[in-house]
Amino acid sequence: MYKIPAVFFGLCALFFELSTQASLPSDLYYNAGVVEFRPSAAMTSESRLNDNLAGYLEILASKEAESLDIIVFPESTLNNNDDMTFVPNPSKVKVIPCDAEEGEDYHNVLKQLSCAARKYAKYLVINLTEKELCSEVLEDPRPCASNGLNIFNTNVVFDRQGTVISRYRKVHLYGENKNFTYVPEFGWFETDFGVRFGHFICFDILFYSPAQEMVDKHGIKDFIFTTMWFSQLPFLTAVQIQQAWSYGNDVNLLAAGASNPVAGSTGTGIYNGRNGTLVAVMNQGLGKRTLYVSRVPKYPHQKHRARRSLPSAPTTRLEKPDIFLKRDYLQFYDTISVDLSKGTHLSQKLCNSNSSLCCSFDLHWQPLSLNEDSQHYHYRLGAFRGIRNEAAVEKNKLMNCALISCIGKEDIMDCGKVHSINTDVIFENITIEATFPKANGFLLMPNSLKASDLMPVAVGEFEWSEVVRNDNQIDVRYSLNTSTSNLLAFSIYGNYYDGYGLGDGASSMVMSTLCGLIVVLVHLYL
Repeated sequence: MYKIPAVFFGLCALFFELSTQASLPSDLYYNAGVVEFRPSAAMTSESRLNDNLAGYLEILASKEAESLDIIVFPESTLNNNDDMTFVPNPSKVKVIPCDAEEGEDYHNVLKQLSCAARKYAKYLVINLTEKELCSEVLEDPRPCASNGLNIFNTNVVFDRQGTVISRYRKVHLYGENKNFTYVPEFGWFETDFGVRFGHFICFDILFYSPAQEMVDKHGIKDFIFTTMWFSQLPFLTAVQIQQAWSYGNDVNLLAAGASNPVAGSTGTGIYNGRNGTLVAVMNQGLGKRTLYVSRVPKYPHQKHRARRSLPSAPTTRLEKPDIFLKRDYLQFYDTISVDLSKGTHLSQKLCNSNSSLCCSFDLHWQPLSLNEDSQHYHYRLGAFRGIRNEAAVEKNKLMNCALISCIGKEDIMDCGKVHSINTDVIFENITIEATFPKANGFLLMPNSLKASDLMPVAVGEFEWSEVVRNDNQIDVRYSLNTSTSNLLAFSIYGNYYDGYGLGDGASSMVMSTLCGLIVVLVHLYL
């Protein structure tokens, strides 16, 4: 019998290994993983860093990671100001930190992750604390800190050879003792599987530049989002805003979240635009160190494509969520109470008292069996146009037509909270209609949240339409088409970012001036 040479089997095995680990530009999908990562609680900075790095390397070496083209780790779960690193500027030089010689000032953590990207042949996205000599940025006239350093919250992207191919420094800081660049950066990179990714960090998602600007002006359809999100009821919990942003822009979003639920941080997922969520989690308790994977459809180049609904990720019904949840500033909304005890239907128009925004609501719910011991969510209809005024951070402008849950019916301060148990208010249908202005920079999003699992209503369980009129207005209709219990929010959420289209240019100017002063102070006192 003729014997096939062993080398043939070796070549076949090698080919099979490569074919399972690298997607091609001609493929309709790529394989992605996002990591929800619980940062170390070790007592010393060195121990924390070593524990975090070991956790990263363990995930990269795992069987679940073998077939992935790209893996994304979350914001601020690696190093801190005690063990910062320089990062090469890929627009000037291509560097493989794994091959760095003695004397090159890259921290060991950057070198090891560069080596891991090459060892496992993955595109790897990490977020870390970066340092830069102020003397290297001659065009920046701002005062420098006494240690001569700028400190940044930075995404770093390695290719399959371990080369740093992209670097992005966070623009919109959330109370962080860090700098942002004098000239804001954009982060994007090309891959060998035919996809261009844009990437940004956490609070950036609520502002026009760079995140929304990459959609509007650069046509990017695949995004990476590293985050340590602090969830806020009822409109800004993590997965809720991730799905809404992906759907509103009709883009792929790979979101990796830090995992510390007792501080309010969790929320990780992969989203396929208007096709819906591919995988998503809101973890509870002490958090996780887990890789979540999905095959992600590539966007075709043609403008229009067929829509299809994807099932939402499996979720577990929760009692009171074991996660800290902040609360939005609902006291500034115009609201009216919904009396669930009177019939099963309500049609109501509500206008914001300070603007021309009017919202039309049509609600249908199942009869509610009430007794003196019953506990259920109460609801208010809300309309808001103005500044989202969170203390000590940058502000953005909103237009919002919303159904909001409350744990009492007398006071708006009872809204944006959760009951200690799940109750049984079931909506058969909700339809919200309103007219929004078209502006230079804005995003309209379907925004929803369920108490049972802290997840949004799945794509396929609602209908959404936007019709642009000749007078530069947009008629929006958002409708729940599936019986749904225990909603915490259902709203047309319009983010007008830095105030485009809402007038009040003076407020935007004042805010820009204040942000500039804050930057100077950070430079002086870091």
